[in-house]
Amino acid sequence: MPSFDRRVLISSGLAAGAALAGPAQAAPDTPLLFHQVFFWLKNPGAKADRDQLIAGLKALKAVEVIQQLHVGVPASTEKRDVVDNSYDVSELMVFKSVEDQKRYQDHPLHQKFVADCGHLWSKVVVYDSMAV
Repeated sequence: MPSFDRRVLISSGLAAGAALAGPAQAAPDTPLLFHQVFFWLKNPGAKADRDQLIAGLKALKAVEVIQQLHVGVPASTEKRDVVDNSYDVSELMVFKSVEDQKRYQDHPLHQKFVADCGHLWSKVVVYDSMAV
């Protein structure tokens, strides 16, 4: 069973909100929930494992409560002490509410993703944030 290091990060979400502005915008009194997940593969150099994880994540877009989905890998940006690019794959999902994020967690497609891809990762870190 893969281990999950769940942490909650409360932040303004300004950078993510600016990057994902558009149809996912909620009413001003209802802040969006940004669900950021970072995966470390058991076999970091295995392209087939990385490709399988990426395909599994992209398939989650079919879950109706996901407003937006971004799947990525570490960028080749300037090396700085504050940048952690040790992960292999990341995803950022946008939800209209905490309730929608819970629906996603319980959704059969998410459960299938964990069952099909859980053997690929050694570590997962989750950051959930809402604008303040």
